[in-house]
Amino acid sequence: MKNTFIALSLAVAAMSAAAPHADACSRVVYHGDNGLMIVGRSLDWKTPIPTNIYVYPRGMEKQGNVTESAVRWTSKYGAVYAVSYDGGITEGMNEKGLVINGLFCKGTVYANDSTAGRPDMSLSVFVGWLLDMNATTREVVDVLRQQDFSISGATFDGGTVSALHWGITDATGETAILEFDHGSVRIYEGDSLDILTNDPTYPQMTAINDYWKKVGGGNMLPGTVKSPDRFVRASYFNNHVERVADPQIGVSIVRSVLQNVSVPYLYTVDLAAEPNVSSTQWRSFCNIPARLYYFDIVTNLGLYYIDLKKCDLRPGAKVMKLNTAENTAAVGEVNRLLVPSAPFTPMY
Repeated sequence: MKNTFIALSLAVAAMSAAAPHADACSRVVYHGDNGLMIVGRSLDWKTPIPTNIYVYPRGMEKQGNVTESAVRWTSKYGAVYAVSYDGGITEGMNEKGLVINGLFCKGTVYANDSTAGRPDMSLSVFVGWLLDMNATTREVVDVLRQQDFSISGATFDGGTVSALHWGITDATGETAILEFDHGSVRIYEGDSLDILTNDPTYPQMTAINDYWKKVGGGNMLPGTVKSPDRFVRASYFNNHVERVADPQIGVSIVRSVLQNVSVPYLYTVDLAAEPNVSSTQWRSFCNIPARLYYFDIVTNLGLYYIDLKKCDLRPGAKVMKLNTAENTAAVGEVNRLLVPSAPFTPMY
């Protein structure tokens, strides 16, 4: 018993050392019966992040920055994006069922000497570029391994740098995790990549989770809002819920798992000790087979969704927008609330 206590104490200390200032976002991939697959994520931050929903059609000419050397492309697929501050794509799902979510990962460094001179790609449209041009996780991984781009991005919220890593899942269930290590692309692939939170890096996080698997979640689970604790809880519960075919029940399951690992709204904390732990602002859920994109703002009354299959994604169709601040009482399908809009202005 004494040895078990000492081992547990050392593991907790290691987690604290690994993530002293954990940002709070979480991602869960749920595999149900009969092909049901739902990707859920929470977005947490210290101040409200105004986020609107945009639907973009195919065939739009876009660029990765305003520089001469910027990446340029014409979109092959239509997609729904969550756009924060009306200036940067946080996540999205395209018409082929590819889902990409960006989560904070402190310590991320995008560039090194070898990336200098490569075509410019702003973080504000990076997710959009990948969704616009790829149908599968494998295609995204191939593009990333080539790394024929140099990532940059404007700061936000008073000078915060967007240090991110990404979870990528397609309609077949293939998932990859993308991280940047001092300018080098690190891609993790496999059958058990269903959970993502923040720092430390993914290999370190899975090592922490492996320890808690031996402890056994039925006996004890770490309960703080720190990133490793949320990863462990999300992993345990995602592996101990029923596998259902009903999509509404499936969304409810993922929603409840994310609520378990979310940070309570207006949670108070010693900011000197935990400056980056923040309240959950919103959650999203992608029902990949049905192409439904759900949005769940914690201060709103209900959960609503956009049916991407009902959107006009033909080349030449209008960009459509849902202003979330003007539709706080929305619930259920909200395609009717989408209105024609100019494209958002990227924060290059």
